[in-house]
Amino acid sequence: PMSFPLLQAVAFASLFFILVSITTFCLETHEAFNIDVNVTETLVVGNTTTVLLTHKVETEPILTYIEGVCVLWFTLEFLVRIICCPDKLLFVKNLLNIIDFVAILPFYLEVGLSGLSSKAARDVLGFLRVVRFVRILRIFKLTRHFVGLRVLGHTLRASTNEFLLLIIFLALGVLIFATMIYYAERIGAKTSDPRGSDHTHFKNIPIGFWWAVVTMTTLGYGDMYPKTWSGMVVGALCALAGVLTIAMPVPVIVNNFGMYYSLAMAKQKLPKKKKKHIPRPAPLDSPAFGKAEENSPRNSTQSDTCPLAVEEGVAERKRSGETPKVG
Repeated sequence: PMSFPLLQAVAFASLFFILVSITTFCLETHEAFNIDVNVTETLVVGNTTTVLLTHKVETEPILTYIEGVCVLWFTLEFLVRIICCPDKLLFVKNLLNIIDFVAILPFYLEVGLSGLSSKAARDVLGFLRVVRFVRILRIFKLTRHFVGLRVLGHTLRASTNEFLLLIIFLALGVLIFATMIYYAERIGAKTSDPRGSDHTHFKNIPIGFWWAVVTMTTLGYGDMYPKTWSGMVVGALCALAGVLTIAMPVPVIVNNFGMYYSLAMAKQKLPKKKKKHIPRPAPLDSPAFGKAEENSPRNSTQSDTCPLAVEEGVAERKRSGETPKVG
């Protein structure tokens, strides 16, 4: 087995490469790291040959090299874990391992197709560059190194019913208030406007869905707002209903997080496993000589499944000077 300092070094190295990879992913979109490249393409149609000059944006090579080093580390880490894992099927079913594989695969496909010049290869290469966003999934690898993120994952899984309830409440509210705001804004329409939508942002009910979601979640972008007194009344009711809707399931989710966090902290504070205590043999003239430990009387609250209770009972008898009975 690996020593503890070596395990710490591997964990810090993995954390370092994760942060570097995410930083590289973000910098690739900055204009300072994008260069324009002129690409000439020969197009043959019948007996005529046409040379097309196109412009293409490429990422700075240094970022590609850094990403390659990170992917090599992630690949090595993934292979070592899958080789050392005794249950390969359980390893494959693990969500974090699936994320690792999905985040690694596009880089190798992109490198393999970059040297090909066929149109199909270029189309696939363009698609892979679009799906580069899967690399951001590597952020979930941090759950292996931070207790808080693991607690958050446990909380989300344990609060599935509450999240479903919250989504249902929001969906009902969005449907109701989007319909209400649509008809409320029509009250102030002029007779010269047959559709009744020239004076308002709410041209139809589906557009009102966006406004209802933003209002009920207390976000309020301000891109859409009611302009009539009846619409303002509906907007106020929508905001109040949103506050109440969110306030009901959220305390349950917060309680779940607090429970899992307390369990995680208690587990970390447990004492390390100590060496097994070997009791001294009883003297030959002791009345307890030859009596097995399991035959000694136990307190009714002690059991084989609670070793801490057994140890506390033994310590209590020692402090009180009680000697086991003979016979």
